[in-house]
Amino acid sequence: MIILVMGVSGSGKSTIAKLLADSLHWEFSDADNFHSPQNIDKMRRGISLDDGDRLPWLQDIQAAIKECLEDNQNVVLACSALKSSYRQYFFIGDERIKLVYLKGSFDLIQKRLNQRQNHFMSEKLLKSQFDSLEEPADALYVDISAPPEVIVQNIRESLGLETVS
Repeated sequence: MIILVMGVSGSGKSTIAKLLADSLHWEFSDADNFHSPQNIDKMRRGISLDDGDRLPWLQDIQAAIKECLEDNQNVVLACSALKSSYRQYFFIGDERIKLVYLKGSFDLIQKRLNQRQNHFMSEKLLKSQFDSLEEPADALYVDISAPPEVIVQNIRESLGLETVS
């Protein structure tokens, strides 16, 4: 199974996905690691990526997902996946892929980004992320205002994974 944890920058994707993976004893992967150095440099400078910048990134993530499914690996993947068209790269007709959407207010996420250290994503890009965000119709929605451990437990229970180890 692959659990894709999505949301805007600062919503807690990496934190929640890593905690979830650890609690399940699954692999963790962060889609940020699939970005090219050029994309990371653009984001660090506060420049939004366009779809052309994202295409190789989406294709690399898609290939990794296919490989994990072929190998029957259980993985929790943190990925912004803001647009429906991006998510189509990941949902390749396999019911073993589950989408979890970390939802929070602009103000809460802005506050988190202002406190974050050593991350390439500029808080200046948050508005563009919210502008690009197409909330999914077919996801587990999770309110990010709860503590991370509570969020992870809610995800596990909602996906029927509360007793999996």
